[in-house]
Amino acid sequence: MRGIKMIKKIQSLFLSFALIITSFIGLGQVATTAVAEEFPSKPIEVVTHAGLGGGTDTTARMLLIRTRKNLKNNAYITPKKGDGGNKAMSYVKSKPRDGHTVLAITPTHLFRMARGGAALDIDDFVGVARTTVDPIVIFVNAKSPYKTIEDLIKAGNKKPIKYGGTNVGSVDHISGLIFAREAKTKIAFVPFEGGGAIMTNLVGAQIDAAGLNLDEGKDQLESGELRVLAVMADERLSALPDTPTLKEKGINASFATVRGVVVLKGTPPETIAKLEKGFLKAMAHPVYQNYLTGAGLDASSVAGSAAWDAEIKKIYKEARAALVSLGLAK
Repeated sequence: MRGIKMIKKIQSLFLSFALIITSFIGLGQVATTAVAEEFPSKPIEVVTHAGLGGGTDTTARMLLIRTRKNLKNNAYITPKKGDGGNKAMSYVKSKPRDGHTVLAITPTHLFRMARGGAALDIDDFVGVARTTVDPIVIFVNAKSPYKTIEDLIKAGNKKPIKYGGTNVGSVDHISGLIFAREAKTKIAFVPFEGGGAIMTNLVGAQIDAAGLNLDEGKDQLESGELRVLAVMADERLSALPDTPTLKEKGINASFATVRGVVVLKGTPPETIAKLEKGFLKAMAHPVYQNYLTGAGLDASSVAGSAAWDAEIKKIYKEARAALVSLGLAK
């Protein structure tokens, strides 16, 4: 009897010990899960489609200066140039939907989708924050014979002007085509990888004109190497008070490089909210606000997730209609 009681006591102690061990394992699993779900748990990658020195590249880098501090995490730029943003979209599509991969987009991506065959569709991602609303400015070499936008239009009536921009199907390309159509002139579009390459060729007189953002040509404008002829906007830019808009000239071609960041649909809502908060806080800081001011922009460039997501879909719809009208999409 004593032996049987001893065996039962040992069994009871063993069972209690097993339950304690199981409890510790369970707690460990909960702790591990909590750590795994914490965002961000690794560096955030912002994927761009443009070359170094352009407006998209510069904006993304300025955005991350304070975002790193806000999210207490490292963040870096990964350029994936080519195919109207499609290489960047393909790369992002291959990544987990966990918020650690962010795509910096412009209308170029939306035009690429609207043309068909893009790696992503308009419903495949969610807008997180808008970073800039940057009107297209028509630049020429300061030594060129074109003193006014009318001079450029007249020249295009004789032979197509060499008009530079980033990528076929980009906002630079489409805005240039619509400008030519509405002004009843002709252009020969010359694509480049980024704003830096366009500037080099415009200063070197390899092209006649270019549609760029003001910040991309500001240094060359201030040094006297370039001049501006017109702004593709409904109102004049405060930084260019003496430069007319195309609208003033009776030309219906208002275009802006609207930039922002998105993530793939399926990213947890709480992760999107945390990213949005980090980005918006970064853009409210004087570092980013001074960047906007220097680029001739203001705080109205910045918008949150709901407004940006709605705007993306609106731009896509309008881009689709414009491409069909130009015969670039069916």
